[in-house]
Amino acid sequence: MTLPAAPMSVVDDQDTPPEAGPPPRLLDLGLRVSGAIVVVVAGIVSGVLELLLATLRVGGQLIGVSALLAVGANILLSWFAHEVVGRRWAVALPAVPWFALMAVAAIRTTEGDLLLAGDNWVGLAMIVAGAMTFAVMGFRQVLAPPPTLRSW
Repeated sequence: MTLPAAPMSVVDDQDTPPEAGPPPRLLDLGLRVSGAIVVVVAGIVSGVLELLLATLRVGGQLIGVSALLAVGANILLSWFAHEVVGRRWAVALPAVPWFALMAVAAIRTTEGDLLLAGDNWVGLAMIVAGAMTFAVMGFRQVLAPPPTLRSW
């Protein structure tokens, strides 16, 4: 002989208050904007660091660590910009301040100071390598297939 089960409510009797906080779209927009700001600042910091390392010498000879850093940092910045902002044009966020910084570094001041001289092969290699890296990363974003919706 089995006893009948006691009736139980499947729905929770307690009212749960709605979660406080910003709506998801506003939060998403805020994260994308703050990520874009981080990417722009990182592009400036990367350019300054590369300019400082362009004159690095070991044993009196220039070493090309600045050009290698330009390639690696620009790949990372381009990838991070696309991931954070979520748009294909986001590669321009670190590229524009980087290019502006390199252009300013190549202009002689009224006192005759110059950050990036034409006889410095590392500086020239850094500009070419960094520019080509941003160009390739941007071209890859243009040719990438449109994103598909993920089903979990």
